[in-house]
Amino acid sequence: MVRQILVWWGDVLSSDAESSLLPPIIFLMGATATGKTDLAVALRDHLPVELISVDSALVYRGLDIGSAKPEPEVLAKVPHRLIDIRDPCESYSAADFAHDARCEIQEITASGRIPLLVGGTMLYFKALLDGLADSPPADTNIRDEIEKEAAEKGWPFLHKQLAFVDPETAARLHPNHSQRIQRALEVYRNTGKTLSDFQLEQKQKGSVLGPIEKDYQLTQIALIPEDRSVLHQRIEQRFNAILEQGFEAEVRQLYQRGDLQPDLPAMRAVGYRQMWQYLSNELTYTEMVRQGVVATRQLAKRQLTWLRQWPGLHEIHIDYSEDNGVIFNKMLTNCLKILKNVPIYNNTSQ
Repeated sequence: MVRQILVWWGDVLSSDAESSLLPPIIFLMGATATGKTDLAVALRDHLPVELISVDSALVYRGLDIGSAKPEPEVLAKVPHRLIDIRDPCESYSAADFAHDARCEIQEITASGRIPLLVGGTMLYFKALLDGLADSPPADTNIRDEIEKEAAEKGWPFLHKQLAFVDPETAARLHPNHSQRIQRALEVYRNTGKTLSDFQLEQKQKGSVLGPIEKDYQLTQIALIPEDRSVLHQRIEQRFNAILEQGFEAEVRQLYQRGDLQPDLPAMRAVGYRQMWQYLSNELTYTEMVRQGVVATRQLAKRQLTWLRQWPGLHEIHIDYSEDNGVIFNKMLTNCLKILKNVPIYNNTSQ
């Protein structure tokens, strides 16, 4: 017979009521350059966690330096699931992530360990938090037409088109959020129904993939900078560091493959888009660096905007002007305080 035991930091609890609790899962979120990955790796020394990456760039093979992918020796010691699972010529959606992450979460939980999802792609986290509605499959012909229009007139023009047919969806999107504008227009042109209509129908019927909290006990933690100007400095320092590490050579290798285009999701990643434009002689090197830093800061701003509205969040506020060692120790200490009551599930045969 298999008996399920709950353990709180080594203390076995035996009551049937406590044993019926849902298995634990942890979200560790934050803007780019806030130290999420280092913190997640350190947590593995204190809790039986297995890491799942929540990053739309890290899913792609060959996008290593510009995405700040953990070094191979780190990944060998502390594996991160959902890294290097797609070629850059392929697309990968929030729905793909939600399904893949669910499989990984189930496997980790079955092994008696805790899934720790770490990253900054808020749309991926939201797909797990809220569940997924069903929607029509992709139509490559319509998608190509939309991409062509965007190349000629720009994504803000298409955002205005979307606002005319589906104002509810458009109101949630930035005028340059190409991937989501494209998908919403594709759904409308393919079916004559708006994405909002599909989502409302699925909400009434129940999501195809339900909210994660129906099946797991969720703890959500976010790293929040106290001074955004200091975070901007860290972003600029990190962008300069990746340039020194050979970022140009990495993107040049992708550029020379011949089968990749700048409108692919992988090549639209922050930093990669600007370096691609430099290699295409659309930007000077100086312009590429400036625009890459600005784009990364804008990404951080969007991430923090998401987090300000996020439900059920434990916030760890950080003074990034302090010494790096002090910063890290404070992050780890505060995180462990939040997680001290997270149950650990062990399956033991009896």
